[in-house]
Amino acid sequence: MLRPPGMSKVQRVLTTALPLLLLCVAAYVLHRELSHYRREDVSAGLAAVTASRILLALAVTVVNYAALTLYDVLALGHAGHRIPYSRVGFTSFVGYAFGHNLGASFLSGGSVRYRLYSAWGLTALDVARVSAFNALTFWLGLAAVTGASLLLEGGGGVLSLSTPVAHGVGAALGLLLVGYFVACATVRKPLRIRGLEWTLPTPARALAQLVVSCGDWALAAAVLWVLLPPDSVSLPSLTALFALAQLAGIASQVPAGLGVFETVMLSALTPRVPAPQVVGVLLVYRLVYYLLPFTVAALLLAGHELLQRRHHLTRLAKVVHSSFAPVVPWVASAVAFVAGTVLLFSGATPPVAERLALLRRLVPLPLLEVSHLLGSLVGVSLLLLARGLQRRLDAAYVLTQVLLVAGAVFSVVKGVDYEEATLLLVLAAALAPFHQQFYRHTSLFAEAFSPGWLLATVAVVGASVWLGFFSYRHVEYRNDLWWHFAFSGNAPRFLRASVGVLGATIVAGLAALLRPASPRTHPPTVEELQRVRPLVASAPESMASLALVGDKSLLLNDAGTAFLMYGVSGRAWVSMGDPVGPPDAATELAWRFLEMADRHHGWACFYQVGPGALPRYLDLGLTLLKLGEEATVPLQDFNLEGPERRGLRHGMHRMEREGWTFEVQPREAVPELMPQLRAISDAWLAEKHTREKGFSLGCFSPRYLEQGPVALVRRSGVLMGFANVWAPDTKEELSVDLMRYQPGSPHGAMDFLFTSLMLWGRGQGFLRFNLGMAPFSGFEARALAPMWNRLGALLFRHGEHFYNFQGLRQYKEKFRPDWAPRYLASPGGLALPGVLAGVASLVSRGLGGVVAR
Repeated sequence: MLRPPGMSKVQRVLTTALPLLLLCVAAYVLHRELSHYRREDVSAGLAAVTASRILLALAVTVVNYAALTLYDVLALGHAGHRIPYSRVGFTSFVGYAFGHNLGASFLSGGSVRYRLYSAWGLTALDVARVSAFNALTFWLGLAAVTGASLLLEGGGGVLSLSTPVAHGVGAALGLLLVGYFVACATVRKPLRIRGLEWTLPTPARALAQLVVSCGDWALAAAVLWVLLPPDSVSLPSLTALFALAQLAGIASQVPAGLGVFETVMLSALTPRVPAPQVVGVLLVYRLVYYLLPFTVAALLLAGHELLQRRHHLTRLAKVVHSSFAPVVPWVASAVAFVAGTVLLFSGATPPVAERLALLRRLVPLPLLEVSHLLGSLVGVSLLLLARGLQRRLDAAYVLTQVLLVAGAVFSVVKGVDYEEATLLLVLAAALAPFHQQFYRHTSLFAEAFSPGWLLATVAVVGASVWLGFFSYRHVEYRNDLWWHFAFSGNAPRFLRASVGVLGATIVAGLAALLRPASPRTHPPTVEELQRVRPLVASAPESMASLALVGDKSLLLNDAGTAFLMYGVSGRAWVSMGDPVGPPDAATELAWRFLEMADRHHGWACFYQVGPGALPRYLDLGLTLLKLGEEATVPLQDFNLEGPERRGLRHGMHRMEREGWTFEVQPREAVPELMPQLRAISDAWLAEKHTREKGFSLGCFSPRYLEQGPVALVRRSGVLMGFANVWAPDTKEELSVDLMRYQPGSPHGAMDFLFTSLMLWGRGQGFLRFNLGMAPFSGFEARALAPMWNRLGALLFRHGEHFYNFQGLRQYKEKFRPDWAPRYLASPGGLALPGVLAGVASLVSRGLGGVVAR
């Protein structure tokens, strides 16, 4: 926010804290004024004033507050400042709304003006001059309307003044006005008042002051006049009385003249209007002229301050979010349990009689009965979901949000329990920003409940049933009570809801007892990663480096000479690739994995296995499905010579002419490069409108990238892209996993990186470069081919809407690779759809990622 130059630190602190102080005072004033009147006064006032007169008063109020903005327009013009009317109108409205309600208008309204005008270049002295000019305009109008009313009607019978005295006071006020205009016309030199110079306005501006102020006073009095019964008092007489009452309120220093203004008006109008009607009119006047504009002004000021500090608030929100995120699952679990308890206890107790009478006119009986039953079922469901939230399950989060909103609806329909509905909606809104904390894509219903959790759930359900019987202990229970449906039939509704809750609890308990034990998978520990790192370095296939990503569980043999990396989704237990290690140890690990999955009623499968180990999987009783073909480029004789690699050669020369360079940085240099790499990765993900994948692909993780060297491409020294390199010590196979580049990079950037890396790998002594798999490549569409092969061939040829299968194959073909098949070894049969869904879920990090990019 802009601040005037030269402000001290104290002034800046006061400027920032002032709006918050004003808003707090505003909330206090609203509470105080609304609690000032008794319920019977409110009823009398609303009954005495018709809706048409209230609407007319609102319209006059809008015109009056619009006229008030002209005070600041004249004051700023006199001070020589040009500010757009939109800003002046906003500041004037907020300043006068606060000044009218808080009292001490020069200070409260002036403080608001200083807060807003200072942002647009005005100094404190400028704002003081504007406030002083407004005060002068205010008193000019007061003198004019009061004097004119006294001269014309002599008090009109509503003021306790004799006609001569009224005329004398009116004449004196008129003389003061004449003297002011004479001074404005004759005195041109600045006046010195307490060390400050003050210049009188020109006669034209003084006349404008008088017109604006008189219009303001007349409109303010007209708001009250249109609310009074017709022909009860004339507008000129009421204007004089209104001015006198306002003057008394100002002299009392009570905010908005509360009580003083009403006393004067009540004593003067009671002979003409019955006192109950006057009280009602004054109440409506307070609401229309004071509280409604004040509420609007407070909201506008709050919105303005939030808008000015949106960057700070955004940063604060991020800090708060990151600070509370770790404990959100535990808090959400407690929230769901409390919400379920509230719904169950609410279903077990009778609703408020007045609210039930309202429902009788608005809601059909069947809808009320259904809402009561469903509300209790939502309650017990939330108790059960609390455990899933504690385990950070995304399904539990989604279901909890849905049930909280549904519970709020049922609470309103079954008993107008708006307090309960508000609580549930607030809880749902509080959980909404923390969806990312529920990242575990495990099946919700595979989670076992601890004894303590089951005991707490049973205790709450039992307490709700006891509470219901206690609430309806006077009811005589009969068989036909279950089938009694009526608006007053609270006890039958309680019985039916209790049966539903107990039935759902028993079913859930039985399902938990009959369910197989949940798999106890976990990400690899630091110790496990240290144990497999030497095995990865000595592996013949570069795919073993996927174990270092850290998103897959690791299974090692007792000797520590072989390992297997896997993930679990639903009933699918998926091993990524072949077990790594000597053939005998790898086969033993495959059997252990199969037996472990069987104990948990799961399906063991091996994803992207090579042709060399197919007998192993046939021995395990698994079915083989071809997934595609993997491309590997021999590096011993790889070069850019010859006509078959003319395209690669020309592309390399073009990129080099444009200033592109290639380098490979060792793992020791990666931490220093990490901020640049993260920026490139984030930009790449944003441009592709995608998110990180997993399992068969790596993701951007500092710990993962620091496991090996990184290939970099630069343009004129600026880092444009990178790829983490899989380079085992055996130097049999070289490959890359993550390859990301800045948006706007030319299409040849990928070719440049791959070609440069292959040339570098040949120089380092690597035997081949792995370009990865082309899905559904190499499938035969012959009539006698298996259905899976024919389907894969169809997708490869006509699946452009899903994936660029042919384009990927053609791109890799330009490097003249050797192709080898890759397979999925799985149980097959009816388990195959579940296995494929599990693999897709693991790769896409949840089933939602299968349909999203």
